[in-house]
Amino acid sequence: MQFKYTAKSKSGEILKGVTNGTDRFSVSVDLRKKGLIPISVSSGSDKKDPLEFINKLFAGVSVSEQIILTKNLSGMIKAGLSLYRAISVLEKQTKNKKLSEILNKISSDVNAGGNFSESLEKFPKVFSTLFVSMVRAGEESGNLAGALTEVGLNLEKANNLTKKVKGALTYPGVIMSAMLLVGVLMFAFVVPTLAKTFVELGIDLPPATRFIISLGNFFSNYLIFSLLGIAGLIFGVIYLFKAPFMAKYIDFVVLRIPVIGTMAKEINSARTARTLSSLIVSGVPIIRAIEITGNVVQNIYYKRVLEEAKGVVEKGMPFSDVFVQYEGLYPVMMAEMIQVGEETGKLSDMLMEVALFYENEVDNKTKNLSTIIEPVLMVLIGAGVGFFAISMVSPMYSILDGIG
Repeated sequence: MQFKYTAKSKSGEILKGVTNGTDRFSVSVDLRKKGLIPISVSSGSDKKDPLEFINKLFAGVSVSEQIILTKNLSGMIKAGLSLYRAISVLEKQTKNKKLSEILNKISSDVNAGGNFSESLEKFPKVFSTLFVSMVRAGEESGNLAGALTEVGLNLEKANNLTKKVKGALTYPGVIMSAMLLVGVLMFAFVVPTLAKTFVELGIDLPPATRFIISLGNFFSNYLIFSLLGIAGLIFGVIYLFKAPFMAKYIDFVVLRIPVIGTMAKEINSARTARTLSSLIVSGVPIIRAIEITGNVVQNIYYKRVLEEAKGVVEKGMPFSDVFVQYEGLYPVMMAEMIQVGEETGKLSDMLMEVALFYENEVDNKTKNLSTIIEPVLMVLIGAGVGFFAISMVSPMYSILDGIG
């Protein structure tokens, strides 16, 4: 049976070819006997993967499950279990059926002599490029357990950071949603009742009151369509926020919003530093590490900086030069720490220090964010309620004046 292989020679040259063998394991053994390090061994058959649908349907494997997977897998490998045995144990233990199917496919590949990172790469919606690259580096360096531990820590820190930011923004989101719903219901059921009273009394209504009554009549007559319209508007806004063509405009605005902009810069700085540090520690080449980090950061302006940094490093210039030019995005401290890391040969350590510093900064800001947002919400809600109250109460005074 024919197998396609990719292997690395002792000199570091990447070789590709086709060879015969009974299975992937025997092919891998033959390549090692020839002094080559197998990177991937795959069947020459063009048949489709029988479990391809798993990747297409994306199996809802949460970040928490990935963290547990990496920690358990690392622990079992350190305890002396083979990779195949460790994956098989986790396959039986997991309660997530789709994750179990994925682990079953991976364990089959590994048992047949396949490469672990290559198997992970078949499920890009579950295992990110960062995940796969760090595992591949761990395989090549002979420290897979250490690489898995590093992957788990990276996922955990990134997940905690995301949860803190989302948690801080949940409160204002819930309050605004509740106020919007209450407002629509008031316009639909309360305003029309008051409007009838004003019409019966024949009062000359001010413009603000007429505007409120018009909205009330609209919501009352078309309540279902109004609610569907609001829902459509919300989904439309969400779609625009996710649309690629809007990315540069949204990212530009976010970076300039007071408080939120500062947090966004610190989050991207922490994410850049931690990802680069983890990849470098795992043994990923610096150029590839920068490329992967560019895929991890979300803001398009940070992606562009990292693309430029990759080009600079490829030319043999200092990595820190790029960050010095973009002090509006990356704080001065980051450029200085990278420069020190380059000079001392401890770039990964310096980057991790930067990551920890800005993660703590974001943590402190998210704790205080609610105290900053509350007064703003109170002012907005107060202004809305005040406008409604004045608009509906002022005609009452006209009635009292007429009686007087």
